[in-house]
Amino acid sequence: MEDLTTERLVLHLMTVAEAERTVAREPGDGDLWAPEYPTDGDVKDAADFLKHCATAGDPGPFGVYEIRRREDGYVIGGLGFHRPPDEQGTVTIGYGLVPSVRGRGYASEALRRLLEFARANGVTCVKGDADLGNVASQRVMLAAGMRFVGEDHRVKYYETDWAHTAR
Repeated sequence: MEDLTTERLVLHLMTVAEAERTVAREPGDGDLWAPEYPTDGDVKDAADFLKHCATAGDPGPFGVYEIRRREDGYVIGGLGFHRPPDEQGTVTIGYGLVPSVRGRGYASEALRRLLEFARANGVTCVKGDADLGNVASQRVMLAAGMRFVGEDHRVKYYETDWAHTAR
């Protein structure tokens, strides 16, 4: 699959080998990682991806993506789908950036592109959540076009639902 691109970013679908290197925190030849990459969240997401591949097979384009800056190729974070779409066409997403690049609009830019990709590939609903205190992540989802749909004692929930809108 070709990388997904935005004005400033390349979203690169992670391979099994790249996920293994991320979990090991050991870049391979040619890997360009920002100094703070991978974060604990990136390692967890890569490990979850590897576990899914081992038990259910490669999720294809509904896997985990590295977020790379186009200007220098450095991996500055990750985003992706927790699992492929369910029977109703619903997916859940997650994302994160290394601390040094936060606040520059990269996360919302990447998430907007991932939402476009999801819709173009038959997804009818995308869900996400953020801890109550994680206002930055809440703003990312709103800036990417998701809407607030509720909260509980721990998190706020967001979604984009195309099932009831014209395509």
